[in-house]
Amino acid sequence: MDSLTQAALGAAVGGAVLGRRLGRKAVLIGALLGTLPDLDVVLDYGDAVANVTEHRGFSHSLFVLTGLASLLALLCRRLAPARDISVGRWWAFFLLCLLTHPLLDALTTYGTQLWWPLAVAPVAYPIVFIIDPLYSLALLGGLLAALAGARVHRACAWGLTLAGAYLLFAAGAKLAVEQRLAPVLADRGLESAPRLVQPTPFNTLLWRATLIDGDDHYEALVGLFDGAVEPTLERYRRGVEWLPLAQSHPRGQRLAWFAGPFLRYEVRDHRGQETLIATDLRLGFPGFHPFAFSLASRAGDAWQPLPVSEQLQGPYPADGDRRQALARLASRLLGPEPPLCTSRFVAAEWLVEAPSHC
Repeated sequence: MDSLTQAALGAAVGGAVLGRRLGRKAVLIGALLGTLPDLDVVLDYGDAVANVTEHRGFSHSLFVLTGLASLLALLCRRLAPARDISVGRWWAFFLLCLLTHPLLDALTTYGTQLWWPLAVAPVAYPIVFIIDPLYSLALLGGLLAALAGARVHRACAWGLTLAGAYLLFAAGAKLAVEQRLAPVLADRGLESAPRLVQPTPFNTLLWRATLIDGDDHYEALVGLFDGAVEPTLERYRRGVEWLPLAQSHPRGQRLAWFAGPFLRYEVRDHRGQETLIATDLRLGFPGFHPFAFSLASRAGDAWQPLPVSEQLQGPYPADGDRRQALARLASRLLGPEPPLCTSRFVAAEWLVEAPSHC
């Protein structure tokens, strides 16, 4: 999640745990602890693939943060004994303020490396977008009440309750969307295909489903207000003929560990050279994927891994098409019309099948 929301979450947790003892100081300290794990963004690993895949790594590890919470609790118990706060209470304060950060990140698309340093893929159960105004406002409302009044503990607890209720609603919405998708996938024989169901930006009313079946990549939008309209699938190519080349290099293997099968491969000209590019299909939409990485370039008849991977842009549709897509996406929140039809924004060589209404 964004840094403001993480600070608000840490502040609310801090106020709920030690607000009665420390007052507004608990809110302030909690806010600082809530943003602490994201300080890893200042680290530059010298490579675009490394920078993306190492983020939410060691600084979000349950092991590391539990150790840090224990150390801080012992220090506070030693340095501030007069406050009559037990070491167990300090430990709960630091632990909850720190751990709620990666646990919330695990509810977004890219997930979190909760079990670092174990070589386990990021944990992700996406039910909220990386920026969700309603979730953030629930926390901020409680914090404003805590800062304005005397009952810090109660106000923060109410903020956490409202934010938690919103997450429960989001989880229920995801289950409802998956149930609506099930018969469509059964008709296509895609019941066992790897899938990713996630909310579209800034809301939990409209959801995007991405499925992978060999070289095929399917997309669907499902809204809670779609009524009886059956979800439709748009079908694209993934360029799996380039998969062995990508997987023959460490960066390609790292991306596969990070994104699983949700990758597209292509060769296009970059700086005058034929370049192998891997695109993460999880964030954005077809035609609007922001995370693409250069992996290798052709020298004569041979492919060589690039010394440093770059994060590339586009190719994106024209500005007019972008505005049209955003307008259609906003309209889809409250009903099935107009269809987004992402196939309109994708190069013809990637499209396999578009629904008849597109």
